[in-house]
Amino acid sequence: MFKKILIANRGEIAVRVIRTAKEMGIATVAVYSDLDREALHVRLADEAYSLGGETAAESYLNTEAILNALKLSGADALHPGYGFYSENTDFARAIAEIGVTFIGPPPEAIEVMGDKISSRIAAEKAGVNGVPGTVEVIKSHEEVIAFGEEYGWPVAIKAAYGGGGRGMRVVNSAAEAKDALESAQREAEKAFGRSESYMERYLTWPRHVEMQVFADNYGNAVWLGERDCSCQRRHQKLIEESPAPNFPDEVRQAMGEAAVKVAKACGYRNAGTVEFLFQDGDFYFLEMNTRLQVEHPVTEMVTSLDLVELQIKIAAGEPLPFTQDEIKRHGHAIEIRINAEDPAGGKFLPSPGKITKFIAPDGFGTRLDAGYLSGDTVSQYYDNLIGKLIVWGPDRESARRKMLRALGETEIEGVATTIPAQIALLKEPEFIEGTHSTKWVEQVPAIKDITTAIQPSDSIDDPLVKRDVTAEVNGKQVRVTLFIPESQIGGSTLPAAPSKKAQGKSKGHGGGAASSGSGKVAVPMQGTIVKVNVEVGATVAAGDTVCILEAMKMENAILADKAGTVSEVKVKPGDTVGTGDIVVVIS
Repeated sequence: MFKKILIANRGEIAVRVIRTAKEMGIATVAVYSDLDREALHVRLADEAYSLGGETAAESYLNTEAILNALKLSGADALHPGYGFYSENTDFARAIAEIGVTFIGPPPEAIEVMGDKISSRIAAEKAGVNGVPGTVEVIKSHEEVIAFGEEYGWPVAIKAAYGGGGRGMRVVNSAAEAKDALESAQREAEKAFGRSESYMERYLTWPRHVEMQVFADNYGNAVWLGERDCSCQRRHQKLIEESPAPNFPDEVRQAMGEAAVKVAKACGYRNAGTVEFLFQDGDFYFLEMNTRLQVEHPVTEMVTSLDLVELQIKIAAGEPLPFTQDEIKRHGHAIEIRINAEDPAGGKFLPSPGKITKFIAPDGFGTRLDAGYLSGDTVSQYYDNLIGKLIVWGPDRESARRKMLRALGETEIEGVATTIPAQIALLKEPEFIEGTHSTKWVEQVPAIKDITTAIQPSDSIDDPLVKRDVTAEVNGKQVRVTLFIPESQIGGSTLPAAPSKKAQGKSKGHGGGAASSGSGKVAVPMQGTIVKVNVEVGATVAAGDTVCILEAMKMENAILADKAGTVSEVKVKPGDTVGTGDIVVVIS
């Protein structure tokens, strides 16, 4: 068994892995960016190493920095969590080359299944059919138009090297193809370090049902059960559950067997999830996620298995401790993702900031996997997942009622969260009856009726200032770096840290698509400008996109609030902006 595991991730998944490793008697190593210096996963780990930087590219996607942390810590295994490098073939190979065990599938399996295009080919060879689509990288938007005209609109553009809805765009017509492809490629590049995309037919009312699989080093592979993840917005999941409602057992068995076929076809090992679209009694292969899934706790709740522990044991060379016939499932589990987003009006706008209050629910069959506590800050540079609330009940209805009770006990202030939307969705007849689909959330009137979800914070952040100082340790003089609260630095002779913020902006003017018609277009949240669509002198109509703002790995169109002529553009690509900052003036 391993002596020390480095977790190359952050947030709730890093916390999740650290806890299981500690229970197994394994030492844990955290890594962190400059913004995560005091994050929960850092506080819980036995030791931690700085990666430097703020953005994901500068820190958690910095291979050299992670390899250096492995060397300094002496860790003999690495758990990638999900996202970041969890499905990166080159990273997995780099880890193996220095003699460290990668807790995940072999690089060859990631290469086949981590690439959504080659995974479709592999699934077809295994006799598992997918949704009609392409098996080549999109080279231009004209290919999207041709595909749409042949198979019908809408068309889904998807990132070839990622998942979780990042880098996915739905194209409803030929006129949308060019901008949609560019946006999908930009988002995929930032989230996964690869911009390649492919496309497929977009089904009309599908359910998203995925199958958890495990395989060991000895040719054994099993499916543990399915998860229904149909409750989504922006192609990202809000509510997940197991077992899937209104799902015939014969389909469950067939889907499980198909998932195992896909896993064996690529020589898979460790935890994986084979995703399907289910519609009108038929299921289609969608993709395989070669990692642990965000929603893995619902499978844990119905099988009583610790999937992270199982991952670690298989990576250490142990065989699967059970056969397919020995797997037992009982009861029903539901998970909701608590995201830092404001669902007001159904917009689900990112809401980074400091969590000033966080009271967790409790009770039998109630579990919270969180990456933050009161006082922690949710940064604009990373995913907006605060945590996951999971409940278990003997049947689906008891689990649904328990989730509503638990959500009612949950208190989060300082940032907006998706909780008001999830409460509304859990009460909808379609959800109660299990007749919803992946396209359902946007059509629920109750979501659009949500007014606001944010509890404003009265606290003032005390930023940390970097200072290099000389200290004595056991009589030896050493040079160390300290991070000191700005309020504790006396005098005014210390140089101020340079600001990256775009200049010439003012606060407090509401969202980018405000209905006031003032002409002062402001951004609704902090983030980074990735594209400016207008220039001074341009004529715009109300609702036109003036720029694209990236926040929490999501691109958001900032819209003109009235028709007129652009008289001032206050930002350029790469500028960071804060909530309420004016980016464009229309006269």
